[in-house]
Amino acid sequence: MTTDYDPIAEQYQLSKQQPWRRYIESYGLLDLAGDLAGKAVVDLACGEGFYSRLLKHGGAQRVLGVDSSQGMIDLARKQEVEQQAGIEYQLSDVREMGHAGEFDLAVAAWLLNYASTTEQLEAMCQAVSGCLKPGGRFVTINSSPLIDWLTIPSYRKYGFEALFGNEMRPGAPITWKFYLENETFDIENYYLSQSAHEEALHGAGFSEINWRPLQVSAEGTAAYEAGYWDTFLTVQPVVFIECVKG
Repeated sequence: MTTDYDPIAEQYQLSKQQPWRRYIESYGLLDLAGDLAGKAVVDLACGEGFYSRLLKHGGAQRVLGVDSSQGMIDLARKQEVEQQAGIEYQLSDVREMGHAGEFDLAVAAWLLNYASTTEQLEAMCQAVSGCLKPGGRFVTINSSPLIDWLTIPSYRKYGFEALFGNEMRPGAPITWKFYLENETFDIENYYLSQSAHEEALHGAGFSEINWRPLQVSAEGTAAYEAGYWDTFLTVQPVVFIECVKG
């Protein structure tokens, strides 16, 4: 997991305003999260608290955000001081957070894709399972292991490119280059197969593992001309995963 988020925390925060992140990522992740009323929710790899705040405002009784970047947690805590939503934030690698069996729901926008080996992936899944109550759910958005990364199209019009090498091997890097108004920044993810993900999740005690395809919200469909989202939806670079702790 090589990306250092401390120097790019503010740029990453700005990237959340890109239309695909609003109309596909946020729409889909919050839809999968479902009814939050009275729920205890942990937001893993929470960054500057973007989803932590949406989850709390969506009705969750308790929200804990966990991230390993000091810069991200500093931004999250600054916004908590300004908005006072009642969200807790913890500076920690997810694999070392140590909150056994407390939460009804774990949400992660971009977590498992930072594992470059099956051992790292297994450790992440074990940690996620360990913070959930029996029957608790885990919903996440992840770089997709379901597509052929060697033949992906350009996603430049959506505000990013996904750059891949010349071999679909375990641990191969996927570089996401984000284009903001006056600057760019890169984030490195890693490729692991669908079977590697399912084995790690099953091994951590998850069942009912579902891979959910992307959909564009009605607002996102109305905001752009017909066909605008076709490239993104035809070769979907990201995917949602939903599973239940057995």
